[in-house]
Amino acid sequence: MLVNKVNKVNTLSIDLIWDCKILIKEREVVLRLMNKCEDISRKLMKQVTQITEDGESGWNVEQPSILSESLVLKPYQKIGLNWLALLHKHKVNGILADEMGLGKTVQAIAFLAHLYMNGDSGPHVVVVPASTLDNWVREFNHWCPDLNILLYYGSQEERKHLRYDILNNVIEFNVIVTTYNCAISSAEDRGLFRRIKLNYAVFDEGHMLKNMSSIRYQHLMTLNAKNRLLLTGTPVQNNLLELMSLLNFVMPHMFSSSTSEIKRMFSSKAKSTDEQSTFEKERIAHAKLIMKPFILKRVKSEVLKQLPPKQDHITFCQMSKKQQQLYDDLMVKLKRSIEGPEKNSELCNVMMHLRKMANHPLLHRQYYTAEKLRSMSKLMLKEPTHRDANPDLIFEDMEVMTDFELHRLCSEFSSLSKYRLEKALLLDSGKFEVLDQLLSDIKNKGSRVVLFSQFTMMLDILEVFLKHNQHRYIRLDGKTQISERIHLIDQFNNDMDIFIFLLSTKAGGLGINLTSANVVILHDIDCNPYNDKQAEDRCHRVGQTKEVTVYRLIGKGTIEESMLKISQQKLRLEQDMTTSDTGMSPYSV
Repeated sequence: MLVNKVNKVNTLSIDLIWDCKILIKEREVVLRLMNKCEDISRKLMKQVTQITEDGESGWNVEQPSILSESLVLKPYQKIGLNWLALLHKHKVNGILADEMGLGKTVQAIAFLAHLYMNGDSGPHVVVVPASTLDNWVREFNHWCPDLNILLYYGSQEERKHLRYDILNNVIEFNVIVTTYNCAISSAEDRGLFRRIKLNYAVFDEGHMLKNMSSIRYQHLMTLNAKNRLLLTGTPVQNNLLELMSLLNFVMPHMFSSSTSEIKRMFSSKAKSTDEQSTFEKERIAHAKLIMKPFILKRVKSEVLKQLPPKQDHITFCQMSKKQQQLYDDLMVKLKRSIEGPEKNSELCNVMMHLRKMANHPLLHRQYYTAEKLRSMSKLMLKEPTHRDANPDLIFEDMEVMTDFELHRLCSEFSSLSKYRLEKALLLDSGKFEVLDQLLSDIKNKGSRVVLFSQFTMMLDILEVFLKHNQHRYIRLDGKTQISERIHLIDQFNNDMDIFIFLLSTKAGGLGINLTSANVVILHDIDCNPYNDKQAEDRCHRVGQTKEVTVYRLIGKGTIEESMLKISQQKLRLEQDMTTSDTGMSPYSV
C-alpha cells in the first residue's frame, strides 16, 4: 500500500524509504547504547567525582605496599589507580587515555599490584608494541619486583618451548609480557592465549586496535581474558569510528551486537557543509555520552603544574632553486596522472613523490641518467664481486634506486668513484638551509635536540649534513635491534656532549624517554598528527626540567602545507571530543 503511494509521488522512491528505515534503526541502536552507558555513568558518577575532586579523602585505594618503597605514585596517578579499581569493582572495562608522558605504564603496574594484594595473582597478559617491550620489563622490575614476569618473545622455536612450559605449569608467573605480533603471529601463539584463562589483558598503545576490520583486531578479540584495559594517549585520531572500535574491543559484550550500525553511524559523512556542522556536532555528542563511563583522560597542563611549558613553532622552508624546479616538474606529472584511468593509485604514488621532493631531491633519481647508469653497470664488471655479472641486470637494479642510493654505491665501489655526487648536491635542500641556522642557534644556547624524520633514507642524508657541520649525534630507527635501543637511550641521556638524537618518527615515537633534550625538530610531518605528538612527548614528559621547543619544518608552497591543514582538523576533532560543554577538559570524559 505504502509502496504504491510512494510510486505515485515523483520526488519519493523506494530507496529513500529504505534509507530512512536504516537510519532510524541506526539511531535506535545508538540510543540504546547511550541509555546503557548513562545507566553505568549514574552508578559510577558519585564515586568518580569523589576520586577525582575530593583529594585523598575520596580515595579508597592507597599505593600498594608491594611497590618499591623508594618510589611514590604522583597524586594524579593515585587517582588513576583508584579509577581502575572502581571500574574493576563494578565489572566494567576501561581505557586509560592520559596524555603521553603521564605514566600510564606505572598506573597499570600499580593496578596489577593492587589486584595481587587483594588475592588476584593472575595470570594477566600485557600486550605491547615491540619497541616498548624492554621498557615494560624494566618498569615492572623497577616498580614491582614482587610480581613474577614472564617474557613471551623470541623465535618460533623459543616460543614453542615457552608455550610448553606455560601450558604444563613448569614455570610460575603472574604476568605475561608479549608483543602484538607474538600474541597472534601463528595459530599456536593464538591458541595459547585462547587456552589459558587470563584475568586481565592490558593493551599498551591501544590505538593500534582502532580498526575493527583488521586481522590484528579480530585475532586479539578471541583472547581469553575476563577483563580488558587499554592504554592510549590518543583514543580519537582520524574519526569517531576508530573510537567506537576501541570501545567495542574493551566492552565487547555491550557493543559487539551493534557493530554494523555503529560502523554506518560513525563512518557516514554529511553531504553539505551546513549539514556537516549539525551532523558532526550530533555525532560528537552521541560519542561523548557513549564513551563517558569507560575513559579517563588527563592532560599534562592540568595535572603537572610543575612541568615546564612547551612552545610550538611552524617553520616554513623555501625550497632551493633546483628543488623548486624538480618539484614543479612533479606537479605537472601529478596533473597528468589524475586524468589517467588508474588515477587513484597513481595519485597516492605521486603524492608520496611530492612529499619526498619537498624534503630532498636526492630521494628521487634525477642526476643519474639512463646513459650514466649504462656506463656504471659496465664499470661494475671490474669489481671482483661482479666479474661474472650481467650488465643488463645491474642496470635494471640501478634504475629503481634513488640518487642518494646510487651515490652510496659509487662511494662503495672504487670503479664508480668518479660518479659520486658533489657535496653541494648532497646539501641542496631548502630545509637544510633553515636547519643549518637553527641548529647553530640551539647549540649556542646549550640545548640538545631530538631530530625526527619519516623516511630512513632522509635520516641517511641528514647524517651527511650533520657530519658536514660537525654535529655529534647518535641514531635510532626501525632497523635498530630492541636490545640496542636501551643502550642508545642511556648513552644520549648520560653523555651531554652528544648534541642530536636522530630518530625515525615511527620507531622513535614510542617507549623512549629523552628528557635530557629540550628541543624537538620534526624535519617532515606525519599524515597522522598523533604520531608527531608522540614524538614530541619523548622530551615533554615527567622528568623534564626545561622549557621544550618544538619546530615543525614545512616545505613552503608544497603538499606539506595541505598535510598540515588536515592534521590541524584531526586535532580539532580530539579537542571537541575531550572538552566538556563548559569548555573545560574533564577528568573523565
